[in-house]
Amino acid sequence: MVKVTLLGVPHDANSSYLRGPAQAPPLIRRELFSDAYSLWSETGVDLGADVFADAGDLTFDEALDPWDVIAHGVEAAAAAGPLICLGGDHAVTYPILRGLRRRHGALTILHIDAHADIYHAYQDNPRSHASPFARIMEEGLADRLVQVGLRTVNDEHRAQFERFGVEAYDIRRLPDPASLRFETPVYISVDIDALDPAFAPGVSHREPGGLTTRQVIDYIQAVAQPVVGADVVEYNPTCDIAGQTALVAAKLVKEIAGMMVRSHQT
Repeated sequence: MVKVTLLGVPHDANSSYLRGPAQAPPLIRRELFSDAYSLWSETGVDLGADVFADAGDLTFDEALDPWDVIAHGVEAAAAAGPLICLGGDHAVTYPILRGLRRRHGALTILHIDAHADIYHAYQDNPRSHASPFARIMEEGLADRLVQVGLRTVNDEHRAQFERFGVEAYDIRRLPDPASLRFETPVYISVDIDALDPAFAPGVSHREPGGLTTRQVIDYIQAVAQPVVGADVVEYNPTCDIAGQTALVAAKLVKEIAGMMVRSHQT
C-alpha cells in the first residue's frame, strides 16, 4: 500500500490581511481522523488501512529562514512518497515546491483558487501569500501551471499569465475537469477560498460566487497522472463557523490522498 505523508506547515507571517492560517493543521487533522467520518475516499481507497504517515508540524526558529526550514522539511518528508502539506497561508507553497522539485524532474501544478497569487511582490513583499506562483515560475519549479476558479483577475495578473504561459480559467469559463490533460506528475494546490463562502467561510479573504465542494472534488478526481504532492492552505480558524471549513479541508485532503494512492498503484 502506498503511504501518504502529512506535514503541517503552520506559517502565516506573509498574510496580507489577517493572521490565523498557522493554527489550521491540527484542526484539519482532528476532522480528518474523527470517528464521526469514514476514512474511505470516494474513489474506493481505504485510507484507514495504515495509509497516512503523519510527520507532524514543522517548527520555526527565528534564527533560521522559514523558507529553508520548509524546503528541507518537505524534501525529507517526500522521500517516503506522496506528500500532503497542511497550511499555513499560500506563501508556503513556494518553499514547498522548492523542496519537492528536488525529487521530481517534471511537474505540473493544478492550482485551485479564487486568486491567482502571481503578483510580482504584493504590497512590496515578494514572499507575500499573493505572490508564490510568481516565485515558483521564475525559478522553474514547475513546467506548467493550470489555475482554476479565479474571480479576482486584474491587469497585473494577465501580464504575469502571459509572461509565464499560465493556463488560467476564471469562474465564468470553467473547463470540464475531464478536459484538463496532464503529461507529467501533478502537484495540487488548493486554497480553501476557491470555494464559495457558503461552503467554506473560514478564510481571510472571502470571495462570493465561488466553487462548490463538489466541483473542487471533481477537479481533484479527474487528474489522470500520478499526484506526487499537494497542499491545502488558507484555512483560517478564526473566521470559521462551527468548524465547517475544517471539515471541508479534511474532505479535500481525503480525496487528494485517495487519488495519490490510486495513481501510484496503476
